Amino acid sequence: MSPPDLKSQTSVPGLERGLKILRLFNRARPAINPPEMARELNIPRSTVHRLLQTLEEMGFLRRAESSGAYMLGPAVLSIGFDYLGSLDIVQLSNPVLSKLRDKIQCSAHLAVLNGTEIIYLSRHASPTALTSNVGVGTCLPAHATVMGRVLLSELSPAALRALYKDKPLERFTPKTPTTLAALERLLTEDRRLGYVMGASFYERGVTSVAAPVRDYSGKIIAAINVTIVDSLVDEKALYGSITSETCAAAAAISAMLGAPMPTTDAEDAPARPTKRPVA
Repeated sequence: MSPPDLKSQTSVPGLERGLKILRLFNRARPAINPPEMARELNIPRSTVHRLLQTLEEMGFLRRAESSGAYMLGPAVLSIGFDYLGSLDIVQLSNPVLSKLRDKIQCSAHLAVLNGTEIIYLSRHASPTALTSNVGVGTCLPAHATVMGRVLLSELSPAALRALYKDKPLERFTPKTPTTLAALERLLTEDRRLGYVMGASFYERGVTSVAAPVRDYSGKIIAAINVTIVDSLVDEKALYGSITSETCAAAAAISAMLGAPMPTTDAEDAPARPTKRPVA
């Protein structure tokens, strides 16, 4: 006799289905009709109706009178901000990122890894007219972003393969890796350098530099980056002050989290920024 499925014994179907409904919504899809939910989640319409009624009563969803479609409600936003506010790293990093933004005149961000995606926890927009359009809570694919590469760089090859098992690597620009082998080659170089620089890696026309934030154990728990529109990139500054200031800001946040001081061993220390083809 095969052993019982532990997940089936401990899961709560109603809760699981309700959360799956909430996860259907995103920036590109702000409103969804109940029949679509039932079809995509393979749930009976009567069950979907009961779940929607509960979620609406709790404020997690709201119904559009004109179309009958549902949208996310204010309760979702309050939970998100309560979560962000509970993270010390956000409060600790805000002054550092604000200073970094003002010093190099580039948008600065903080993100963490969530499965195969990164989640933006903090955004400090550039004072210039051209700025990053991502907001707090935005999720982007880790394999296609420089902060994602920073966050994936500590994973072993086995852990990386397990993470992306049966999950395709979507191409966003010609520079986005679409195979694990290609991603692993990039991560090997990222580990050697100690930072990541990418031009048109996720979004055409945007250059970004990212660096790791470490905790008291030395583990990478977050990443910061700065973004520059390609038309405004000064190569001397990019390979000089922009990269060095970004790495210094990441080190400052890490120090506040109790991270060990960087080693002075030349083999382990981050490579000095040098002009080279960016990913």
